[in-house]
Amino acid sequence: MGTPAFVGVVLDRSTPESFGAFEAAIRAMPVVLDCHRVAGDFDDILKIRGRDMADFNKLHGDTRIARPGVRQTRTFFVMKEVVGNAPLAF
Repeated sequence: MGTPAFVGVVLDRSTPESFGAFEAAIRAMPVVLDCHRVAGDFDDILKIRGRDMADFNKLHGDTRIARPGVRQTRTFFVMKEVVGNAPLAF
């Protein structure tokens, strides 16, 4: 099953072209479970799942270096899932 992690991504520029290029690249990465454009410290938050730390090291390098316009990433490893895939309550 592997270990999930969340990756905050900051892009070089906030333009429709840079967002579009990043979105296209992320859609082509099967390891990305979810990608959300967010307000705040990051442009996007990715949910990924890796088998082990070596997997995360490779993913981190691929995500940061090979993706268009990525300036910075910050990874948050999940220690425990408290609630997952909960249905909407309203």
